[in-house]
Amino acid sequence: MRNPRLTCLLPLQAMVLLICVPELVFAESCFAPSRPFLPSDSQAARDYADIIRGDFEDYIQDIQSYFRCLEQERARAFEEAREVSQDYGRFLELVGD
Repeated sequence: MRNPRLTCLLPLQAMVLLICVPELVFAESCFAPSRPFLPSDSQAARDYADIIRGDFEDYIQDIQSYFRCLEQERARAFEEAREVSQDYGRFLELVGD
């Protein structure tokens, strides 16, 4: 037997999902770079020093980009949470809670 209170919420849930889906496109995905490999064998480290140095320099640049991405996503999510909080306040006013 279905709960009538839950059944009436289905259209509302569908509307919320449709409203939120386009926003998901704007959410940034921040991917952490992989740590550079450092061989434990000192001879291998010397033999591949230029490649390893480049890997470390690339990592440093990539981790800085990753930190910027995280900061941008944090700011976006914070703004979204503020807007949703305001929307919820308006909703509560509408329903008289």
